[in-house]
Amino acid sequence: MKKLLLSGVALVAALTVLGSENSPAIVPVPQQVVCHPERSIDLSAATRISVPDADKELEEVAERAAQTFAREYGLAWKVDRKGSDGIQLKLDPTLDKEAYRLEIDPTGVRVQGGSAAGVFYGMQTLRQLIGQYGTSLPEIRIEDAPAFGYRGAMLDCGRHFFPVEEVKAFLDILALHKINRFHWHLTEDQGWRIEIKRYPELTKIGSRRAETVLGRNTEIYDGVPYEGYYTQQEIREVVAYAAERFIEVIPEIEMPGHASAALATYPWLGCTGDGYKVQTRWGVFPEVFCAGKESTFEFLENVLAEVIELFPSKYIHVGGDECPKASWEVCPACQQRIHDEQLKDEHELQSYFILRMEKWLNEHGRNLIGWDEILEGGISQSATIMSWRGSAGGIAAARAGNKVIMTPNTHCYLDYYQTKDPQRLEPWGIGGYIPVSKSYALDPYDQLTEAQRPYILGVQGNTWTEYIGSFAHVQHMALPRLAALAEVGWSYGRQDLADFRRRMEVLRGLYDRQGWYYAPYFFDGTDE
Repeated sequence: MKKLLLSGVALVAALTVLGSENSPAIVPVPQQVVCHPERSIDLSAATRISVPDADKELEEVAERAAQTFAREYGLAWKVDRKGSDGIQLKLDPTLDKEAYRLEIDPTGVRVQGGSAAGVFYGMQTLRQLIGQYGTSLPEIRIEDAPAFGYRGAMLDCGRHFFPVEEVKAFLDILALHKINRFHWHLTEDQGWRIEIKRYPELTKIGSRRAETVLGRNTEIYDGVPYEGYYTQQEIREVVAYAAERFIEVIPEIEMPGHASAALATYPWLGCTGDGYKVQTRWGVFPEVFCAGKESTFEFLENVLAEVIELFPSKYIHVGGDECPKASWEVCPACQQRIHDEQLKDEHELQSYFILRMEKWLNEHGRNLIGWDEILEGGISQSATIMSWRGSAGGIAAARAGNKVIMTPNTHCYLDYYQTKDPQRLEPWGIGGYIPVSKSYALDPYDQLTEAQRPYILGVQGNTWTEYIGSFAHVQHMALPRLAALAEVGWSYGRQDLADFRRRMEVLRGLYDRQGWYYAPYFFDGTDE
């Protein structure tokens, strides 16, 4: 990675400003800032966002920025395709792809990036500066680049379904925080949410559950049928919307567990061949894909063939978590598979299952991600591990030479409670306790040597939705903890919780302008 360096004098100047009461309040905190708050530059109603002629991608960045400034601040700034003055957007090939340089001085405003993505991130910083200072901006120079290439957030749409406009709103939240991966959880025991044209019954049957349990798996149900799925056209729309914000969408198609919705649709995919339903309760269920039948793999390959046509992402997530083995233990086809493949037990059968699907994905130009359970029974070094049961799985995987995304439930599970008194203060959560300070304290490199650190691709926050049925509730659980994780992913090594709290007081003003339903606990001191 290229280094962004300031001279010794400039660095001293930066250090005298950063963290002070009047210093720029930017989240995630930039690498280097030199600010002269006593000297201001005024932007007028006639300011233009200038881009070089014929640079279509920068022009699109400029157009979206103009729309954002108009919506948030009432600024009717136009895009100038001559690229001559105003807020100038340019590419600088000496910068890393996601790096940017933002300069504000008497000659104007310049936002330069190593790619259009870098320019986009620079504009998110300018957006925050305007939120803090209005259109009278301090003279400033910012040099910035992310610490990790993978900065993700997951939304579970399997337990509860969120329509396209709400998914887009979630992407808007990610964009502000310079998050560049959207992990879209699309299949679950309680609902299959993606249209597969070869298997239309998946959405006719699998996307619908008869009712939903109330409370924490009580014996009381709401008696209301629940359904929802994304058409392939809607998925393309979301993928395009994300790409405009430099976010890659990574789909998750669960296997071999969490398969009840698929089995209810096509019972022949299971070991027993009957008795399945789309689940109406939460939890882990014994019904899983049969690993002994060739028809199971044919089905999953056909599904993934349509998935990879919809999602251009490098990675496809196959789940691999929480797969009970009881049905495999008594299934003649699974036991025959274990014998024929000379496997030791059902754990190695799961490894065979995942390795086989990984081989198919690799042959089609994609890479596999799985939850850390796929380590059990053995896994190839080309698989990427998403460590959720704490950091131990990720640490072991990195030491073994696998690439890892750190998303431990100890720091990154945004469906956990945010205070020590949730019954009095909070809406439903699944349990646990992760205040903002805990998310902020995540160390993706914990217990790893310098030689092992390159295997850590980045970090991700997860919003599971067993107890989160509305998008307002999603926002409440994600914000501001997602900002804390975004700072870990972008600004690792520069975190300062007290200064983060100061800067978040400014960023919440942008949350308010957007009408986002963020949790108040970090701001009012009731979180710890």
